[in-house]
Amino acid sequence: MLAMKLLALVMLTMTVFCSQAQRPTDEFPTAAGPVRITPIQHASLMLEAGGQVIHVDPVGEQNYANLPAADLILITDVHGDHLDAKAIARVRKSTTQIFAPEAALKTIPEATVIRNGETRNFGKWTIEALPAYNIQRGPAPGRVYHEKGRGNGYVLTFGGKRFYISGDTEGVPEMKALRNIDVAFVCMNLPYTMPPEEAAEAIRAFKPKVVYPYHYRNSDLSVLEKALTGTGIEVRLRNWYR
Repeated sequence: MLAMKLLALVMLTMTVFCSQAQRPTDEFPTAAGPVRITPIQHASLMLEAGGQVIHVDPVGEQNYANLPAADLILITDVHGDHLDAKAIARVRKSTTQIFAPEAALKTIPEATVIRNGETRNFGKWTIEALPAYNIQRGPAPGRVYHEKGRGNGYVLTFGGKRFYISGDTEGVPEMKALRNIDVAFVCMNLPYTMPPEEAAEAIRAFKPKVVYPYHYRNSDLSVLEKALTGTGIEVRLRNWYR
């Protein structure tokens, strides 16, 4: 019995290790060195550059078994697919900083608040918080799933390259007004954010060089691809639901 339990533990460990090792990581050159980006799951991703690791919306502690600890954690929203106290505890170390919207303090009171329109510096990174919200979609008339000012999107700048992470949002004016974005992670799923058609409209407005659809559970990504054909915007599809 003990031997069988040990064998099962070894197999589980190998499965977790292999699943981590198979995650695709993309690299983007910058004037300050490369930025490596690894999709984790749904709305969670990891950025590495300049010897520092940034985890965005870490969720599901099992997803981080073989990933490096965070120097910085960014939180976009308070919903469970963005804010997971156990996952945060898994990726933290004693020097980890956390930037989050004020509403997240109920779960992580030690976080540093960053509000819409504010900017923070972290090492060689500059991090700007942008509004992420619903205009029309909500659980009832007169209510929306994400109120303006509660959650954040982020623009991260490193070595002259600009990386946009949308958080939970529709195609709001602040997204469409973005300029000089090199890489964008844009959410899409109903009913909470927006469909691929609306995402494509916003993407066409701010024209990132590369766009990754993420937070897309059950969305038809072929619609997005078709809508962006001929725009010169590279659409990169990754499996966020392995």
